[in-house]
Amino acid sequence: MNKRFAFLIIASMILGVSVGWVCNQYLDPAGAKAAADNLSMITDIFLRLIKMIIAPLVFTTLVAGVAHMEDAAAVGRIGAKTMTWFIGASAVSLLLGLLMVHLLDPGAGLNMAHMDVAGTKTAASTDAFTLKGFITHLVPTSIFDAMAKNEILQIVVFSLFVGTAVAALDDKAPQVLELVEQAAQIMLKVTGFVMKLAPLAIFAALASTIATQGLGMLATYGKFVLGFYATMGVLWALLFIAAAVVLGKRVFPLFGVIRDPVLLAFSTASSEAAYPRILDSLPKVGVRRRIVSFVLPLGYSFNLDGSMLYCTFATMFIMQAHGVHLTVEQQIFMLLLLMVTSKGIAGVPRASLVVIMATLTYFGLPEAWIALVLGVDHLLDMGRSATNVVGNSVAAAVVAKWEGELDDMPEDEAKVAKAAKA
Repeated sequence: MNKRFAFLIIASMILGVSVGWVCNQYLDPAGAKAAADNLSMITDIFLRLIKMIIAPLVFTTLVAGVAHMEDAAAVGRIGAKTMTWFIGASAVSLLLGLLMVHLLDPGAGLNMAHMDVAGTKTAASTDAFTLKGFITHLVPTSIFDAMAKNEILQIVVFSLFVGTAVAALDDKAPQVLELVEQAAQIMLKVTGFVMKLAPLAIFAALASTIATQGLGMLATYGKFVLGFYATMGVLWALLFIAAAVVLGKRVFPLFGVIRDPVLLAFSTASSEAAYPRILDSLPKVGVRRRIVSFVLPLGYSFNLDGSMLYCTFATMFIMQAHGVHLTVEQQIFMLLLLMVTSKGIAGVPRASLVVIMATLTYFGLPEAWIALVLGVDHLLDMGRSATNVVGNSVAAAVVAKWEGELDDMPEDEAKVAKAAKA
């Protein structure tokens, strides 16, 4: 199914570019614009479906995840060390994406400001984004109002309170927890249904864009894609260096045994697909299974390095393309916003699209602007899924080292790892 879906994505991209090019070449500007408007209806419907699932998905998955956290002393200690690494890695990923997108400037020259139907609103909204507004916006006055308006940040805060309260109860409210878990499973299934429409939406997004912008748009996409992969390469290097500082020479066998899970995540564009392989691979380099079993689930919720890198890179790319400029203070607040919102919908297919769209909405920018990156999202999702696997594998090994839970490798596994290094 994953391979079939990947083929559909590629086919929809090729077909979208072809149809858009035909419209651009053989229709007058008015006709091309009309065709683009009609095609954009498909993308708009897809985006509305995404908005439809945001609130219940964030609430159910986050409450269920937090409620299952234990509070024993040993687990708390390991959890604190794990979260310390996660927060540090998240901050580095977000900041690296911001720095590199400014350095590479992939949105320069796209000049889509004339397509902004909410230009006056944009200026007012970004100016109003202050420290006071950010802090007060964290706390909802009503969870129902927050859900009705898809206020992701407020839903995350409320979900953290509810999940923590359930975990603090002696019996953990089994009936409530079971209901939330079942609701989370239902919403994940609904998300899967929605994402099956992604090829159609990608076709429409690319066709409508090329119809009005021409094939010159592909040059911009090429710069965007290559820039993101270059940035991702820098992040991999930083992860390797950080692991080498903590693990020493053990970093080489670590990267050797996670090679297959990383390739699996890349080919399927799903870090979840590689999860069983990581559980099996990390103990081969001495990471005790109890550490792996604890750190990885948390990592899949709180340590999506590739996804967070993409969130800053893609968000700023969209703003560059539309001529939106943020002050240094506003960019710092954006990093804080992404740090929080990216934790609420981890493990969800195309979760980065939801996070980016929520960030645009928070800034008062049209959520439809996300269509600019929709056409190449699957190609980028392959890279960020592989990066998520690398980040979580490094985190598990580092926490095991800090806890003294990193065993010597069996002799046969050491030989295998040495051969992989060679």
